[in-house]
Amino acid sequence: MTVKHKGLYIATIIFFLLVNTTYYWEGKMGMFAMVTFLLLILYYLVLTILLLGQTFFAIREKLKNRTRLFLIGIMTTVLGLSFIYPGGLINFDKLESVSVFIAQREGVANYMTTLKLRADQTFIERNVCFGVSETTGTYNIKGDTIYFEKVSLGRHENKFYKFAVIKKRETKSEKYLGDLVRYKDYSDTTGIALWIIKNELTK
Repeated sequence: MTVKHKGLYIATIIFFLLVNTTYYWEGKMGMFAMVTFLLLILYYLVLTILLLGQTFFAIREKLKNRTRLFLIGIMTTVLGLSFIYPGGLINFDKLESVSVFIAQREGVANYMTTLKLRADQTFIERNVCFGVSETTGTYNIKGDTIYFEKVSLGRHENKFYKFAVIKKRETKSEKYLGDLVRYKDYSDTTGIALWIIKNELTK
């Protein structure tokens, strides 16, 4: 293995690890998540160009250099899998406790807020808007009210909601089960609503 080939192996493995561990570090990047995403795309394009170069040299050698052919195979596999599974091969979200309640809302510029309550009494709220931020904690329910506790704020967040009230729709909707109105504190009379898309809290 030449020094150049060794560098390509290392670069390819690092890229593979970055893509397949996105679940764990993306939410901690905050507003820098978008920049990191763009850098990963650039990383992918550079590796693709290098792969094409290696393929060109392999053809010139009439496919006799087994070391180069093995490298091409590794790079093709990693880049191919990354294209098909941009979020990684493993869906780590499914390895967590089952989500029994999901509410979300999409705003302007594809701004998306998603709140998930899990069966183990933990929650995660993910905000995607020119970056990714994740707030986590625990919750407990009294009647139709959800209280958030032990909150760990995401990057660039300074306060989370104290509680939220589940409001069922009076008319049936194929898409939404109702609204989850979140309140910063007990003096908050307006609240901010999310659309409920899954509710198994009463089951």
